[in-house]
Amino acid sequence: MQKHTDFSAFTEISPVAAIDPTRHGWRAKCLQRLVRLDLPVPPTMALPADTVRAIAAGQMPDTERLAAFFNGALVSIRPSPANPDWGGPTTVLNVGMNALKHAEIRDRHGKALADAMYLSFVQAYAINVARLDPDMFTAEPSSEAVAAVLAAYEAEMDEEFPQSPARQLAEVLRSMARAWEGTTARLLREAKGAPADAELGLVVQEMAQPFGPGLSGQGTIQLIESVTGSPQVTGRFRGHNPANRKAEETLYLVKDKRGHSLEEAAPEVFAELQKHCANCRTRLREEMQVEFALENGTLYVIDAVRVQRSSRASVRVAVTMANEGIISRDEAILRVEPRALSDLLHYQIDPRGPRDRVAKGIAASPGAASGRIVFTAAAAQASAARDERCILVRRETAPEDIRGMHAAVAVLTERGGMTSHAAVIARGLGLPCIVGASDISLNQRDKTFTTRDGRSFGEGDVITVDGTNGEILAGAAEMLEPALDEWFRTLLHWADNVRDIGVRANADTPDDARTARMFEAEGIGLCRTEHMFFDEDRLTVMREMIFADTQKDRKVALDRLLPMQRADFGALFDIMAGLPVCIRLFDPPLHEFLPHDREGMRELAEALDRPQSEVIRRVEALSEFNPMLGMRGVRLGITMPEIYEMQARAIFEATVDVQRRGIRIVPEIMIPLVSAKREVEIVKTSIDGVAAAVRTAAGMDFDYKLGVMVETPRAALRAGEIAHHAAFLSFGTNDLTQMTYGLSRDDAGRFMGDYVQKAVFPEDPFHVLDEEGVGEFLLIGSARGRRTSPDLTLSVCGEHGGNPTSIAFCRKSGFDYVSCSPFRVPVARLAAAQFALLDPRPNPENA
Repeated sequence: MQKHTDFSAFTEISPVAAIDPTRHGWRAKCLQRLVRLDLPVPPTMALPADTVRAIAAGQMPDTERLAAFFNGALVSIRPSPANPDWGGPTTVLNVGMNALKHAEIRDRHGKALADAMYLSFVQAYAINVARLDPDMFTAEPSSEAVAAVLAAYEAEMDEEFPQSPARQLAEVLRSMARAWEGTTARLLREAKGAPADAELGLVVQEMAQPFGPGLSGQGTIQLIESVTGSPQVTGRFRGHNPANRKAEETLYLVKDKRGHSLEEAAPEVFAELQKHCANCRTRLREEMQVEFALENGTLYVIDAVRVQRSSRASVRVAVTMANEGIISRDEAILRVEPRALSDLLHYQIDPRGPRDRVAKGIAASPGAASGRIVFTAAAAQASAARDERCILVRRETAPEDIRGMHAAVAVLTERGGMTSHAAVIARGLGLPCIVGASDISLNQRDKTFTTRDGRSFGEGDVITVDGTNGEILAGAAEMLEPALDEWFRTLLHWADNVRDIGVRANADTPDDARTARMFEAEGIGLCRTEHMFFDEDRLTVMREMIFADTQKDRKVALDRLLPMQRADFGALFDIMAGLPVCIRLFDPPLHEFLPHDREGMRELAEALDRPQSEVIRRVEALSEFNPMLGMRGVRLGITMPEIYEMQARAIFEATVDVQRRGIRIVPEIMIPLVSAKREVEIVKTSIDGVAAAVRTAAGMDFDYKLGVMVETPRAALRAGEIAHHAAFLSFGTNDLTQMTYGLSRDDAGRFMGDYVQKAVFPEDPFHVLDEEGVGEFLLIGSARGRRTSPDLTLSVCGEHGGNPTSIAFCRKSGFDYVSCSPFRVPVARLAAAQFALLDPRPNPENA
């Protein structure tokens, strides 16, 4: 037998009612605020979460009393979770519709409208409440259709369609309550950030009937354009014609030469709607979309929700409201999701245009671009030379593809993860990039790729890469331009005034440095000098140095590279204009600069004027079983000291050059892949000697700082003794994560999705800093380093430096700055400001 329990189970929404958003949900609270603003809201009841939970367990409140409150009016039942983003069960309209109501509407407004309303309700009830087969309830409105669906319901349920409004209310409430508790619904809302135990409120509201002899209908209105955020009355109004439903007309809201408008048909109503929207904006401190109904010329406000908006609109709205005094600057900072800023820095696909999606991968670098497909770096360079936009498609990229990536407008790889080579380089260049696109099958020989549905794309075909959401589209999509406008700049300047951790950029080239300055980075936190050697003219000289048989021959090649490096560093110093520049000495294994296919080796043999067999032997001799753990970083600097000596000389000579032109610079030199104090001592002695020689030759003094890139667990553990010889420690969290996990970041994408889904890892540790493991090495290393040297500068310069969650960890841990790709600098600036506002009293564990 059905249990009926009354907890004072529902509350009428009034100005003084005890409506709690955590119990009754966001919709109930919003409706109460509309009532308090004297908006014409129909009578509404709110059911709190404990009532809904009891209903799901079979304990039903007194629906007879609930139905009596509405006195025979039709009602709607809508979900009201604590957060609107969590969704909820499908709204059910016209609850209470039965044979008597059908007759009443027929007598007042005609048989056609009565049949249409009854049919629509029976269909919705059968499908969403009784959970019957939708195919049994598809019919166009007519008397015969109403009779048919009622008969189908009776045949399936062995009972007549319920005529009691109280019974209908009970069944709809039970269905919605149980739907919220279902596994699928729970997983969907958890994917949107809801906790596992998120609760649901329900709202029962008398329906305004949008029909009558006067102007009737329903619609929505808002005061901004959702994509740009610019002021613009936007929405729709669908007028109802009970005598002829085919004659129903969708009106524009404002006067429009393309058709009739609500402003012309009912100027007083249109003015009242605008006033209500403006009132909501000011009093609710938000841009709201108002849902309304006109019943025979009388206006009712049904609901109001926050306007759905793009990232660029979010920034403009927040800054505009702060400038108008509706919200504070601090609140404006907190209202914009930091990651959303990435959308403003690049071209984006216009959400209002069509999308022909053919495949999906991992969104590795935001932005969107259209271009012709190319499959090699050389083809990309040739395309750029013809001024043709191209998209580089590779199974995975390698260092020799960097020139092709520079030439392309986007990159797509079949393999890889968030910290694969393609992803890291693309983020640094600001290129849209999708990696791990397992939906495509690449045939490099035929220069084609095939999607899962059998569509084939070849060289020269046009596609669009959407690096923001990981979608690959056929053809050229419509684009929105970047929005580095006054609202963007204003918001970030407000953020800079409150944040308390520095933000630098990783920049390897003058173009990177200019981008860093454009986004107002406070310096360069990581300059990877190896990227300077992949230009065509330098690569040949670099290979000559690698093939040199003696130290003397190596120095001859390095002497040719010296002026190139000096010019590189001088350009960076000029662009940064006195801001700090941290230069990492040569890091990668030498084999990365050598070709790996027979054709490349033949060309190298020709360039070096050596037998191809000798080139092949040398390439094989330099190959390693695990090159990322082999002869690289400081190990090269110790075994081939002339490489680091050349780089140090180039840095110091560039410093002298810019200081003579009035730019004060203190270069920061960073030693990579350190694991022992003695490595630092050896390199420091060598670099100090080069500095002394340059000072003597130039007749000018200069300062510099020497530091260590902490990338190995041992360096973190021995940071106390390493700090005796270092002015700073910069934690390279990319390699530190690899070595902590014993996991290659380039291969992790093959299984990382399964690991996260099965809760082996809470997040991809190459994307979000692993605070429990890698983070502990950061805490140990920073604490031991500062115990030796209290003024030691601490930073993070891996990809995690641009991740908001990782920035929060670094800030709490007392780090001085983070460094990230230039295009992630705005994200880091805003995230750092938000953490400073939310936690104004940092408590460093190692300060």
